[in-house]
Amino acid sequence: MDLIAELPRGHAELADQLLRAAQSQPRNIAEGAGRRTAVDQARFYTHVRGSAMEAAASLDTMRVMKLIDEHRYRIGIELLEGIVAMLTKMT
Repeated sequence: MDLIAELPRGHAELADQLLRAAQSQPRNIAEGAGRRTAVDQARFYTHVRGSAMEAAASLDTMRVMKLIDEHRYRIGIELLEGIVAMLTKMT
């Protein structure tokens, strides 16, 4: 994640939050896909949706703090909006 590596020093907590939220998404999608019941799958996909929303909030914070430019922010938000839309349909 180049975005995290490019953050100015002193923002490790914010970078860590974004990284954890981003890393948990594919793991929970995989775990949900491996579940046998629709209820179990939906539970994991709901967790992924929450992680995507958390990642979006981190990007919002970075933009407000002027740590990332508008272009990088837009790319990240559009990706996360697509993930949230997909997961909303799956649950």
